Amino acid sequence: MAEDTKSSAGTSVDIDIFLEAGAWPAEAELARLVDRAVAAAFAQTGTSGTSELSVVFSDDAHIHKLNAEWRGKDKPTNVLSFPAFPFPKGGKLPPMLGDIVLASETVAREAALEDKPLENHITHLVIHGLLHLLGHDHETDAEAEEMEAIERAALARLAIPDPYA
Repeated sequence: MAEDTKSSAGTSVDIDIFLEAGAWPAEAELARLVDRAVAAAFAQTGTSGTSELSVVFSDDAHIHKLNAEWRGKDKPTNVLSFPAFPFPKGGKLPPMLGDIVLASETVAREAALEDKPLENHITHLVIHGLLHLLGHDHETDAEAEEMEAIERAALARLAIPDPYA
């Protein structure tokens, strides 16, 4: 399914949604969540331009393989981001941002453990993954604080509570 997200900041993103594996909400609902998440992240970061993005809804088995191959971590994780092009924070959007991959079992388990709606957690992880594609990281405490502040503010735009509280 392809969506086109336009924000008031002059950003247009063609989004491809791939429902690959796992127990996820309906594809139309996922597209709505992704669209809102992308628009909120772009509005919060002031990012503008035109680009493409793919969001893959998969399962723990697939993300486990990706995490082992690309990050050397032999376990599943909730979300991975794969940039299509290097992107310096605040730079011009490349023609293609890259891929965000989410794992259904891990995402559902985390939402249940944190007693939050699955939709809110999916939205948060899409924003988190997108921020990685936009050049943000959380390798140092300072980077983590900056990235989490953007996530909190973008989620607040959507009336989603602070996931770090």
